[in-house]
Amino acid sequence: MSNPIVARPKPCLVKLRAGRTYFWCTCGRSANQPFCDGSHKGTNFEPLQFKAAPEHEEALLCGCKQTRNGPFCDGAHTNLPEGSPLDDPLTPANRDIPVVTERNGARALLNGSCYVIASDLAPMTTRGHLRYGYLVSAELGSLYQTQLLMEVASGPSPVMTLGSRDVILFIGSGSGTVTISGREFDVKATDGVYIRPSEAIQLTAAAGQTLKVFVLACPLGELEWLERMPDTFEASFEQRVVSVDPEQRTAMGQRYFQILVDKRIGSNVITQFIGHIPPSKAAPHRHLYEEAIIVLSGEGYMWTDDRKARVTAGDVIFLPRKQLHSLEATSADGIDVVGVICPGDNPSINYYD
Repeated sequence: MSNPIVARPKPCLVKLRAGRTYFWCTCGRSANQPFCDGSHKGTNFEPLQFKAAPEHEEALLCGCKQTRNGPFCDGAHTNLPEGSPLDDPLTPANRDIPVVTERNGARALLNGSCYVIASDLAPMTTRGHLRYGYLVSAELGSLYQTQLLMEVASGPSPVMTLGSRDVILFIGSGSGTVTISGREFDVKATDGVYIRPSEAIQLTAAAGQTLKVFVLACPLGELEWLERMPDTFEASFEQRVVSVDPEQRTAMGQRYFQILVDKRIGSNVITQFIGHIPPSKAAPHRHLYEEAIIVLSGEGYMWTDDRKARVTAGDVIFLPRKQLHSLEATSADGIDVVGVICPGDNPSINYYD
């Protein structure tokens, strides 16, 4: 037996006790998945011994045995024949799920604290050349992240910071510069930008353009305004801007995504990705991380337990941790999205009930 058996084409959600030693099944034969029961005897496989850390109290352990990050799921199951299941939106049960049409301000409210917010309807505040508004916050139900929409034109924005938090920017449209604690970077639409904790930010649009930027911080935080730009750029992390590169795409069943900002350039708390969803509806699933998704193009629906809301370009979807959901693309060309997960480092890790 040279290859492991796929025990199940999805991860196993388990509760672990911090400091306790466990033995993860590597052969796929165990009847006590995802843990070893001795069934590997007579094969060339041995169980993987690991000790649960405090942050692993609740974890997704690999069930397909294809992970490169054993014992933990790394999303490898999504490319197995049954690993990225789809759902039929036209089943009788799905047809009975109503479309949410009423709004609470700019938001269409779904189950739990999940919502779809129309960014063009969100309340905005003006400060100098900057217009900004909160899309995700503690007041709107978030536990881990704050997301703002910022627009700047005709001059530089005020100097600002989100304090001792990791911050990721996504350039929604336009081009210009982002100055990070005294270091200036050229940016364009669809770029991701990483800001280290305690660094300051200033946005400047190119002549005749409006620079539209989505700003996400983790943990939760509020904007702080500074009188001048500090010279505190953390030079040990030189790379701060990541651009879209089709060569860096990762397949996830029929879908694909590219990581923009993650731990490779220093972001250990937030991960940002850009991806494509062809016309389809994913099977309802959950994540152990909190997620915010910006719809860049196309139309569709965000489904939760017993509600769904229409989504279109410019909308932001907020998904609390462990919320059952499914994103459906109805446009002929599918939907393009950019997402941020926190705390987390892999958007292809999900689990099913």
